Amino acid sequence: MKISIIAVGRLKEKYLKEGIAEYSKRLSRFCDLEVIEVEDEQAPDNISPAQEVQIKKKEAEKIKKRIKEGSFVAVLDLKGEKPDSVNLAKKLEAFFVSGISSIVFIIGGSLGLDHELVKSANYRLCLSELTFPHQLARLILLEQLFRSFKIINGETYHK
Repeated sequence: MKISIIAVGRLKEKYLKEGIAEYSKRLSRFCDLEVIEVEDEQAPDNISPAQEVQIKKKEAEKIKKRIKEGSFVAVLDLKGEKPDSVNLAKKLEAFFVSGISSIVFIIGGSLGLDHELVKSANYRLCLSELTFPHQLARLILLEQLFRSFKIINGETYHK
């Protein structure tokens, strides 16, 4: 199983880098994991709606170039499905059983994701109704993927 995470923006905070490194290591026994960062576009302070659309389109183009053909694309989206941890594990297991061997999770930048990119995704996932910085969402996603693999394999993990 190949899992890729394509995220807009670079991590700056040490604690996030350490957490991501830890969960990447933990996940290595369950899947081939790749975390890809694409550069975010600079947004002016008083951004207009038209500028916001253009920035998201530019970021989407960078993301699309990193998606390997044949990959199942899952975007993190506030309007996506909101499973609990057990149901996320069931969803991932169903993907694997159906023959999906490569899943790409996409995390947008501070402005979110381009509407067309979201619309074209195979799956839309909402991690929470709470608002998280996009860098923290990366860590939360990795933790939930690790938890899902533990559940799928019938292994214990703290609740």
